[in-house]
Amino acid sequence: MLISTKGRYATRMLLDIAMNQDDGYAAMREIAERQQISKKYLESLTASLASAGILGMRRGKTGGYRLLREPSQITLWDILSHTETSLHAVSCLESPVNECARKEFCITLPAWEGLDRVVREYLESITLQQLIEQAKEQPENQMEFPCGG
Repeated sequence: MLISTKGRYATRMLLDIAMNQDDGYAAMREIAERQQISKKYLESLTASLASAGILGMRRGKTGGYRLLREPSQITLWDILSHTETSLHAVSCLESPVNECARKEFCITLPAWEGLDRVVREYLESITLQQLIEQAKEQPENQMEFPCGG
């Protein structure tokens, strides 16, 4: 499994919002600037997060984005399961019903099911609040530290 830029950037965006929305809304322009990610790219992530009940938006001069749940109630699983194409170890586990013709006698299937279970449990155990609490201090000039992910 490889977490895509989409999943990593969505996580960074939500962390930024959690840390900067105060009692209002965080402006996407400011989020993009702080995270060094294109505003247009970040905006492309908002629809799936909004439909998941994670992110709210308000238009206008005082608008922006805000979390609809507390950071302690948003897990990495919540984010990645709505931004990634698949979080499964093998393709036969992507559907709720395994349609593989070999599933009844597949020797490796229990291993892949176990890996899926461990990954999900791990991602469900990490909240945005935990990531915020363990965050390292950010460098003053983040532009000197470009990130590929």
